[in-house]
Amino acid sequence: MAATRVYILAKELGVKSTAIVKKCRDEGLDVKNHMSAISAGLAATIREWFSEGEHTTTVETAKKVDLTKVRVRKKPARKRAPKKVEAKKAKKAKPVEPPAEAEQQAQEPEKREPEPILPAGPILEKPEPARLSGPQIVRVEAPEPVEPSRPRVKVKYDEPVTERLVYDEQELEQSFAGSTREKKRGPKQHGERTHGRRRDEGGTEGTGKFRLGKWRQRDIEERKARLEAARGEGLRSRPSRKIITKSRSAVTAVSRPRKATISEPITVKVLSSVLAVKSADIIRKLMEQEVMATANQAISSEVAELVAMELGTELVVERKSTLQKEIRVEFEGRERKNLTKRPVVATMLGHVDHGKTSLLDKIRSTHIATGEAGGITQHIGASQVSWDDKKVTFLDTPGHEAFTAMRARGANMTDVVVLTVAADDGVMPQTIEAINHAGAANVPVIVALNKIDLPGCDINRVYSQLAEQGLTPVEWSGETDVVKTSAVTGEGINDLLEHLDYRAELLELKTDDTIPATGWVVEARLSAKSGPVATLLIREGRLSKGDTVLAGSAFGRVKSLKNSYGKSIKTATSSTPVEITGLNNVPEAGDRFYCLDDLNRAKAAAEENQILSRESSLAERERVTLDNLFSQIEAGKTEELNLIIRADVQGSVDVLMKYLSELSTDEVKIRILQAEPGGITEGDVLLAEASNAIIIGFNVVSDENVARIAESKGVEIRLYDIIYRITEDLQKSMVGLLKPEEKERPVGRAVVRAIFKVSRVGTIAGCYVSDGVVNKNAKVRLIRDNIVIRGDLSIESLKHFKEDVREVKAGLECGIKIAKFDDVKVDDVFDFYEIVKVARTL
Repeated sequence: MAATRVYILAKELGVKSTAIVKKCRDEGLDVKNHMSAISAGLAATIREWFSEGEHTTTVETAKKVDLTKVRVRKKPARKRAPKKVEAKKAKKAKPVEPPAEAEQQAQEPEKREPEPILPAGPILEKPEPARLSGPQIVRVEAPEPVEPSRPRVKVKYDEPVTERLVYDEQELEQSFAGSTREKKRGPKQHGERTHGRRRDEGGTEGTGKFRLGKWRQRDIEERKARLEAARGEGLRSRPSRKIITKSRSAVTAVSRPRKATISEPITVKVLSSVLAVKSADIIRKLMEQEVMATANQAISSEVAELVAMELGTELVVERKSTLQKEIRVEFEGRERKNLTKRPVVATMLGHVDHGKTSLLDKIRSTHIATGEAGGITQHIGASQVSWDDKKVTFLDTPGHEAFTAMRARGANMTDVVVLTVAADDGVMPQTIEAINHAGAANVPVIVALNKIDLPGCDINRVYSQLAEQGLTPVEWSGETDVVKTSAVTGEGINDLLEHLDYRAELLELKTDDTIPATGWVVEARLSAKSGPVATLLIREGRLSKGDTVLAGSAFGRVKSLKNSYGKSIKTATSSTPVEITGLNNVPEAGDRFYCLDDLNRAKAAAEENQILSRESSLAERERVTLDNLFSQIEAGKTEELNLIIRADVQGSVDVLMKYLSELSTDEVKIRILQAEPGGITEGDVLLAEASNAIIIGFNVVSDENVARIAESKGVEIRLYDIIYRITEDLQKSMVGLLKPEEKERPVGRAVVRAIFKVSRVGTIAGCYVSDGVVNKNAKVRLIRDNIVIRGDLSIESLKHFKEDVREVKAGLECGIKIAKFDDVKVDDVFDFYEIVKVARTL
């Protein structure tokens, strides 16, 4: 049997649905409400539960159902029977009389009045008569006077039925002259005072001749058009009629441009107007390329360039300029008159528990300015330290992931990386990851050797580990500054600050603090009290309270301005981290912010950035792979191939680094960001995402979580078990990146036997083809007495007798005109050659 519902079963049993649901829940069954579906077996069990008597086939753990309480009591129906029906029922229910009385009543005739015949159905009341209402009469106007009918003109049989509608020029001049004479004649007489229109339409005036002077030029043109339509070609033979038509020679042919510029998005209609071609022709070209598009449909820039190339036009596609781009160009092109020294911005990186935060807290707590109360705001990821009229700004990123995300958005906030290394642990895996991050960002590194106060620290071992990672200390004749510090005792804090200031001197950091501020968003959050709160790092310029700020898709006026110590300030300058409120939205970390003068412009730019970010989020980010490496470099999106190597043992890592480094050329450079033994980790995927790198694994695999993250971020992971296959794949992908080699291929030779000088043309050489073929598209080298007089010439025209030809074979004569060169003599030799491109190999 099929399943049924609770309410249907309740109706069948005559009980309440809630009673069935309650009973089922008491018995531990999952029945939610009256609409729950129950099986056939459960329905049979419920029927037995709600029946009288003992239950023999079911088991009950809860209390039995009281049927007197759960039964549904039916209410009696209240229906009134009609009067006739009640009368019949009353007659039927009348008690039986004795037989004598019944016979007596039957004998007596009944005297009853006939009942009136009524229509079937209920008796309706007679409606009241309708009251008519309408517009009220305001006034009554007299009818317009009817003009008398026009007098019929008697037509003589010897005259044409209709008058001429078009007259020649002499008649027109005479008629116009007559009308002017009539005007000069003076006032009209009493007999001539008739309606001018009737007189003209009647065709009689005085002598009965049609007076053309009363006609308008528009009426004449209309009559000409009617006559031309009625008679067709007959009027064209009339010498007196002048028909003005546009000849084919007057129509100028539309010339197609050789180079055109168009902006995205590109539609077929816009492309047709730019190329001066019909939309149907462009749609036909698109169908040849298996692209179906309508006139108002957008097409890709690559397809548009191919169509324009087939039509002989070079198409330049320009991306649509955004307000954000215009603002950035304005800020980059500003004149900086008051240049001053800018404090250096340093980022703290390192392994876990090596003392990054402790060292930073020690630096900040040691150099708090005098008179400033309150603790340091820990949630702000940036702070500024001052000493001896010098300043250093520290960025305390929450991890390498945030640092990677900032670099992935193009925010180069930091000037120097402070790598924190514990003296007792040395270089750890996360330390190597931090070194790779700094190398990928191309930022100088200063090593802070922390925990130097602990006993038993082997500094030389740490130095050797740093040298293995490419950070050779200055004490070992390297270029990396290593400062020995202690977050507990404060040893080396001043030395670290002095090294950072010295690095700022070497970097020559200059800025102008009088111009409007610009910089990056370090962090952003949503506060329940203050709304959107953003931590900004001012790169250059001045930011004040009340200024208009544009930060990505957020904008607004600065309501509050606080420094890294939580104190409210009015103005902040370059390399200063501040916390602001007043934005309408929470910006993203790494967004560039600008201080603008116009709030409406900032609002328009923010809305446009929001739309663009939504569109970009729908599209996948194009990553560099070995398959699309050639197209990426050809498009100018990348100039080198970044690799991350993971192998099973250190020996395999060394071999891979050696072989892959040897594949680099001057045109294609291979950059190994990281090479470590072990499996592929999530940190490798994050580094590959920020650096647009490819992960190569040798005899290692990645777990499911890492593979899923790499797939979502578009990072390519290549796994190999044979070393030479790695080099083969890289060579195949890099061969397409090498520019082909150009070589000369000889085509033919021709000897000059005669010279012909033609005015307005130049010198024409009559030549005899002695070897090969003379091709019109070939390059020409002029040789005189076995000396090259001129090279890289081209042929302007090539003729065999009087016909233009494309090539002339050996043993024939021809005429050659060299483009932009006339210094040709008898017995000169023309050497023809072609440039052939040969593919190169590694």
